[in-house]
Amino acid sequence: MMKPLLFLFVFFTQFPSSYTLQGDIIDNLSAHFKAGNAKEIAANFASSVELIVIDDEDVYSKAQAEQILRNFFTKNPPIKSSVIHLINTNPNFRFGILSLVTKNGKFRVSITLKKSSNAFFITELRIEPDK
Repeated sequence: MMKPLLFLFVFFTQFPSSYTLQGDIIDNLSAHFKAGNAKEIAANFASSVELIVIDDEDVYSKAQAEQILRNFFTKNPPIKSSVIHLINTNPNFRFGILSLVTKNGKFRVSITLKKSSNAFFITELRIEPDK
């Protein structure tokens, strides 16, 4: 009885805590969307980000993308955000879809993150009206 428990303990302690918390980055981003915190979201941006906000689409620098996101939150103050889909099975890729409720309507937020230098960075962020 003791050997299986010891094996499980050793097995799970061999993984760094960041590995077991990888899915939490999407949860953290959801909380930042709920708060309308463009600065904290932008802290997770790659150096260039493909940003699609409603009908505007382009590749922006981290600073430009943050400003566009800040403008979005000014026009659409968030009320609620929740994770509706999460892909976290690939150690170098994360994808999440959020449902964002604002004072001006409901939006679907798609977030693509890629791993670089042991951290995940947002490479694509898509905000579109929820149908």
